[in-house]
Parts: sequence; structure tokens; C-alpha cells
Amino acid sequence: MKLDLRRQQMLLAGEWVDRTETMEVRNPENDQLVAIVPKASKTDMEQAIARAKEGAKASAALPVYKRMAILNRAADFVDAHKERFARTIATEGSKTIREARKETGRCVETLRLCAEEARRVTGETIPFDQSPGGTGRFGYYERHPLGIIGAITPFNDPLNLVAHKIGPAIAAGNAIVLKPATATPLSALLLAEAFMEADLPKGILSVMTGLGSEVGDVLITHPDVRMVSFTGGMEAGLEIAKKAGLKKKSMELGSNSPVIVLEDAQIEDAVKANVSGAFWAAGQNCIGVQRLYVHEEVYDRFKELFVKQSCAYLMGEKLSEKTDMGPLISEKEAKRVAFMVDDALRMGAALLCGGKRRGAFYEPTVLENVPDECMLAKEEIFGPVVLLYKIKSLAEGIERANQSDYGLHAGLFTESMNAVFQAIQELEAGGVMVNDSSDFRIDAMPFGGTKQSGLGREGVKFSILEMTEQKVVCFKLRDNG
Repeated sequence: MKLDLRRQQMLLAGEWVDRTETMEVRNPENDQLVAIVPKASKTDMEQAIARAKEGAKASAALPVYKRMAILNRAADFVDAHKERFARTIATEGSKTIREARKETGRCVETLRLCAEEARRVTGETIPFDQSPGGTGRFGYYERHPLGIIGAITPFNDPLNLVAHKIGPAIAAGNAIVLKPATATPLSALLLAEAFMEADLPKGILSVMTGLGSEVGDVLITHPDVRMVSFTGGMEAGLEIAKKAGLKKKSMELGSNSPVIVLEDAQIEDAVKANVSGAFWAAGQNCIGVQRLYVHEEVYDRFKELFVKQSCAYLMGEKLSEKTDMGPLISEKEAKRVAFMVDDALRMGAALLCGGKRRGAFYEPTVLENVPDECMLAKEEIFGPVVLLYKIKSLAEGIERANQSDYGLHAGLFTESMNAVFQAIQELEAGGVMVNDSSDFRIDAMPFGGTKQSGLGREGVKFSILEMTEQKVVCFKLRDNG
């Protein structure tokens, strides 16, 4: 299948198929029709899972060198067509062309990491004679693929987060059935094309475009699906956890990430990093900066510079090389963000920058004095809004940062190593970024959170571990004495 930005097919167990029922993909910038994709049915999803049973056997039987070759060829395809991938991301989603190019580059790196980690799916020997009853025995454990992985991905990173599901599944020897975000399926289909061009055996991969309400339950509840890998909102994650039953789950469910800026921080660096961290991808980023706790000694200076740079952040056409920030994924989402900001303002918050909506666009927005009880302070905004708070000490910053029900990433700006190690120990988060905003991640690191930010860890090596299980082998040796 070649990506024609009108009529698309979906990938069912390695076969490109069409359906009479379809869905529209529209550009959130102007609501123009980008493409039409098949609307998968429950029967389609059941068929994909049935075909994946044979695909899982084929995948498990693939020698490691062949898995590596397939993953590297898929990476080569993405790299060779990187501008096509970037324009697809920018057209169907929220990202600017510069943001989309960065995501495409990360996708290439993710797939190459998967190829490298495929050779390291190893076990280790076990000293069975550590127990009195184990004398005369020798053994080890090895890692085996789970079988069928069911994956559901969001709209905000429509290519690289798909790569983070498909790549590790193949590296570990599994089959995978993926349901991409309804709003942004084209990037996932284009990545599926890369794997077909890379000679991935049929049956191992399905990319099913459809409504989550119609096909999602089939995927997460089917007894043959051994693991559900989900990236998305907390409420959807809780529903999946209830329905999935006794199977492995990996869930990245978002956050409202805090960053602490102490009095000895390099203020200019902190401002630059956190402006980018707050407004990258129009704030639709699970590790994006939402709450900034700034020491009172530097608060006024930080606020002045932060507001100035936020107001200068250029919002506009996604395909323009000059644009810093595009629209939200839909006008509905922009209205939701506007409602949350207006609610905070009614409760006494002060608007320092932005606060206006135009269609799906919402200006980079900065507020201070936001009451702790309002939605903006408690929930994930998932939009271009950041809150400033004044603190008197690191202890106060940590305490307030930890008041959230989430715990994905946190940031800290300071020159004090004592402060750094105190924050590392006391911040309730899956990652602490020192002298960087919360919005930092490389694709090789373990990625996930505490509390309601999710279960398990992604990141290539760690996803592969999640997608395998240990099998113990023990030999009772013959007594020759």
C-alpha cells in the first residue's frame, strides 16, 4: 500500500484491506479532509486476533538475526522517507513540521534500539544448591514471548509511540494487534507500510483503524490477547484495567508534571527549558510542564522572563517553518482547555499571558495564584497552559509537587547537590530531571510513573521485558557416586 492521503486501507494480519464503512481524518488546523480510513468492526478485530495466533508462532520462531534485520529495514524505510512521515504527522495531528521531524527521527532511533535489544533477550543461571533440597541440580531461566500483544496508542505522538509498541513486540518474538488513535491513524498505517516493506511475515502485525468503543473492548478482553499495552488518559486506563482481567498490562496514563526552580538556579536556562516543556505539541504531552514552583527570591525575575518568552511563542500554520505551536487536536479539546482556564479565573487565578481560543487553537497561557481546589491545579490539562507558584523552600516545593494524584516526571533546577539528592529521594515520580524540565525523555530509558500515572515501564529494553515472561529450566543431575 502506498500512502494516498485520501482513501486508505488498514493492515489485517499483513494484508491491506478496505471496508465499506469508513471514518474521516481531518486536519485540526482548518478541518479539511485529509483521508478516509476503514472503520473496523468487531468481526474485523476478532479476525485480526485469530490470525495473530498463527502470527505469534511465526514471530517466536523467527531467529533473532531476522528480527533484527526486519527492525533495521523498517528503520531504514522511515529514514529514507522521513519528510513524508513528518508531513503526515503534521497534517493529521497537532504538531508543527519541526516537531514532526523530531518525532520521525526518534522513531528511527526507537526501531534501531529495538533491533539492538533483540539480541539481549537473555536469562541467567540459577544456583539451585542454595537450598538444601536443590543439591545435585543445575538450571537457568530464559525469556519467552507472551504471544499476542494488544496495543492502543494516542494522538499526540502518532508515530513514535506506535513504534514503541510494535518494535519491542517484534524484538521479543510476539504478534501485535494495534488500534491507533481515531484522530491520527495515518502515521501508524505508514509505519505498518514500513514493516511490510521490511518483509515482516504476515500475521505478526495488524493495524486496525476504528472506534475504540466498537473494537477496543474486543482487543482488551479477548482471552488470546496476553498483554494490553495502553498509552492514554487515566479514566480510559482505569476502565481497561477493570475489563482486561487476568493478563499483563502496561499503562502510561499521563500526569500534571511539576518543576521546582530554586534560588540558585540558572534562571535563563530554566525559563527556556520550561517554556519549551510547557508548550511543545500545544501542551498535549504527558510529561509537559504544568506546575512551576519557583523560589520567592527569584520568582519575579523568573516570571518576567517566562511570560515574555511565552507571549513570543509563535502560534500558527503547522507546515510553516517559523511556527512554534499548532492547534490542539480538535476544537472540542480547545474548548475544554478554555473551560478549565475560565474556571480557574473565576476562582481567583491571575492571567499573565494568553487565555484566548480561536477554533482549535489556544494561545500559550500562563497563570498564577491558581487555587489548589480548581481543576487546573488537580487534573492533567493536556493543553498549552502552565501555572506559576511561589515557594519559600525546597521542602515546600516537594510537598506541593507531591500533592498530585499523578507521578510521571518532575523537574528541578538548582546548583546544590544536597538539594538534588533530597529531591531524588522525596519526589513521588517515575523520573526526576535535574536542571531540565519534566519534558525530557530518550527512547532507551525506562519510562513510566507512580500513583495514577500508570503501571509498568516503557522504553525499548523495558518494554521488551514486559512483553516476555520467564521460564525456569532445572536439570536433576544423575548421582554417579
